[in-house]
Amino acid sequence: MCLFCDIIEGKIPSTKVYENEYVYSFDDINPVAPVHTLVVPKKHFDDIRDMASSEEGALYMGEVIKGISEVAKIKGLDTGFRVINNCGEDGGQTVMHVHYHVIGGLKLTEKMI
Repeated sequence: MCLFCDIIEGKIPSTKVYENEYVYSFDDINPVAPVHTLVVPKKHFDDIRDMASSEEGALYMGEVIKGISEVAKIKGLDTGFRVINNCGEDGGQTVMHVHYHVIGGLKLTEKMI
């Protein structure tokens, strides 16, 4: 089992921000900005390439986009935010369950992560 699967199942506590049938969103425990929330599909996909390999993955990707939009509304990111997905070890992915970082709450520059 992976870390995010355990969080989704409630085995590891988290600060839930948004949830629906397909996605679970929670605040990052090591935030890089005032708002740093993860949006994670409830079904395990290793990375975005794995997610893109099936129709089911496309369904979950659509729900992830909706989840990102809901997180932005909930967190009051009306003037903008950044979405980051790290893919594979060389891309900086440390938890091998596809996830998206929603980052905001301050004015981001193009040089900032």
